[in-house]
Amino acid sequence: MSELLHRVEAASTSQLAPIGLPLCIDLDGTLLRIDSLFEATFSAVLADWRVLFQLPRWLAEGRAHLKQELAARWEFVAAQLPYDQDVVQLIELERARGRRIVLCTAADERIANAVAAHLGLFDDVIASDGSSNLRGERKAAELCRRFGEHGFVYAGNDSTDYAVWRHAAAAVVVNAPSSVARTAAELCRVAATIDDRAPRMRAALRALRPYQWVKNVFTLVPLLAAGDFANGAGWRHSLAIMAAFCATASAIYLINDLSDLAADRAHPRKRLRPFASGALSLASGLAMVPVLFVLGAWLGLASGAVEALAVYAALSLGYTIRLKEQPLIDVFILAALYTIRLFGGGEASGHPVSMWLLGFSSFLFLSLALVKRVSELYRLQSAALSKTERRGYVVQDLPMLQMFGCASSFASAVVLSLYVQSDTALHAYARPSMLWGVIPLLLFWQCRLWLSASRGYMNDDPIVYAARDWVSWLVFAGVVGVAVAAWLPV
Repeated sequence: MSELLHRVEAASTSQLAPIGLPLCIDLDGTLLRIDSLFEATFSAVLADWRVLFQLPRWLAEGRAHLKQELAARWEFVAAQLPYDQDVVQLIELERARGRRIVLCTAADERIANAVAAHLGLFDDVIASDGSSNLRGERKAAELCRRFGEHGFVYAGNDSTDYAVWRHAAAAVVVNAPSSVARTAAELCRVAATIDDRAPRMRAALRALRPYQWVKNVFTLVPLLAAGDFANGAGWRHSLAIMAAFCATASAIYLINDLSDLAADRAHPRKRLRPFASGALSLASGLAMVPVLFVLGAWLGLASGAVEALAVYAALSLGYTIRLKEQPLIDVFILAALYTIRLFGGGEASGHPVSMWLLGFSSFLFLSLALVKRVSELYRLQSAALSKTERRGYVVQDLPMLQMFGCASSFASAVVLSLYVQSDTALHAYARPSMLWGVIPLLLFWQCRLWLSASRGYMNDDPIVYAARDWVSWLVFAGVVGVAVAAWLPV
């Protein structure tokens, strides 16, 4: 039992008494780490954009009616919602002591009943029913009618609970701002305080997925491949487009996480993501998206490669919204997204991507995209599942995808070997024959990725995996060393 729960247990034993007073628990922001109304609205609009035009009509018929309509359209699994485990443990503790536990919420009764049925810890459920919005004074009046003035203990989290705490015998303050906690203490006796929120800035940074920014190093490849190391303007523009891709990619990751909430919550690892776990609100994510897009567009304009950035953003959004569900199309799009980074870097640095680099990178990136899908299918297989949400593959596709991917890896090595013998390499490098050393290094690296995926070691994107893998770092250092040696004059 956590240190926090020890404090709650001590407070509960001494201050929540007498046992005859029921403990009434709010839902949104208290028992759940989310706002169910906001999530239901977002889910309904995401499923059918025409819901946006129905919202004013539903609201005109009353807030309770609006909640009822949205709850009916929210396809959620109560077992997968993000619960505050310290609140759940407090409920279990008080229930074991014989206290009556009531779920009392302004959320619609459909949501409240599903949560109560899943937890199996509540003696009664009081919720909005389509005609009465059980919020603020109405909630306080209903609790007083049932249990009497100061006849209950109430657990809440925000300013809408002031009216209830004013009539409660004691308060349990959960994850509330300091101003709310102070006001609650003025209105009634605070029996316990639970605050187990992760720092919001840390959660926001995690949502941006900064570890994925390593992929944008590909924007520097055209400048490096050209050997134009002393080009100051080229470096500035290349770094600007790299930062632009980082900002734009993070905006799209936010959209992906917001649109994939249900799938992420059903996933053993992705359920810990900031939005799926409730560490960061949907409203925060929706506010961050336009800021990141504007920042990315500004940097793209400054780099001179905004067209490539625009194509990347459009293709990424299409992938996030629908195309990721299409088998084979999804991996070709992933490969294209890597390649667009090369084009962006080429435009920014003044060194357009050559046909040789395009041919080599196309096969390499297709192989990496297939590695990602194969590793996902191996995880499904180990979990005895056949298919995951929003993906077009089943575990029976593993052999075929592995064949596609390994063939792409060796094809990239063939293209690179042809380049080493070409006139293009002869003009770009002082000793192009030394570039033969790059071919076994890169082929070894790709074969190692495939072996790691087949053994179930790869839980991330292959580029992210490589960024954390010391063997990959040695390979990359070897590639750079060979390329520099080939470029240096005799």
